[in-house]
This record gives sequence, structure tokens and C-alpha cells, in this order.
Amino acid sequence: MTDALIPPFASPAVADAFDALPATARATALILRDLIFEVAAQTPEAGQITETLRWGQPSYITPDTKSGSTLRIGVTRTGDAAIFAHCGTQIISTYAATFPDMDRIDGNRAVIFESAHDIAPERLGLLIRHGLTYHLPDS
Repeated sequence: MTDALIPPFASPAVADAFDALPATARATALILRDLIFEVAAQTPEAGQITETLRWGQPSYITPDTKSGSTLRIGVTRTGDAAIFAHCGTQIISTYAATFPDMDRIDGNRAVIFESAHDIAPERLGLLIRHGLTYHLPDS
């Protein structure tokens, strides 16, 4: 991944949300953020993504194309970093069915990472791409 693909934080509030995370979770969350921007750059049908805060968490939306469902980065009650999808979608369940027993899954809500070493970029990239194109006909 090249740093040229990763924009600065969209706002001081988003930067503050990352800064407020525990150190290990923050390092993992920043890798998740980088991966979201990398996958978005490789997914032209998603259009430009916007980084914002939703429910106090850094969130990634596709406002121009409306092709995607919101993806959020946050921390679980146990302090682990996670990527969240709207629980009313099938983004997490499709991912879990495609890669059974390969990640920690929280129902239909999240994939959880104890550390950055738990992130499999190729595999998780598919979840992110699915999230960014969820509302497209062939997604």
C-alpha cells in the first residue's frame, strides 16, 4: 500500500476518534482504515468514499453513488478493534459463510481483530469491496 492512496483524516473529530482508541486497537484500526481506502481506490464503481463519524465511530460511505452500506471502525467491549457493517445487511454473514472459522465474527455486525496480525488483507478486502458496492445489482 502506498501512502499516496491514504488521505489525511477528514476532520479533527475523526482524528480524535482514532486517538481515543486504546493503543493496540488504534494501530489495528489505522490498518483497517488504510485497507478501506486501498480497496476503495480499486473499486471505481463505488465512487469517491467519504470518511465521517457515525455513532462516534470513523465511518466510510459512498455518498455520490450510494453504492455502498456504511462501514465503521471501532472497538468492542473487550477493547479489540473491529470493522462493523449495518446489521440489517448480509455483508458480515456473507463474509463469514465464505470464510468459515477464519476470523472472529460478532453475529451479523462485525469482524473482530485482537491485533493487526489478525488482518488478512486479501480476505478482508473482499468484505470491504462488498460493503462499498452492497447496493449495486450484481453485488
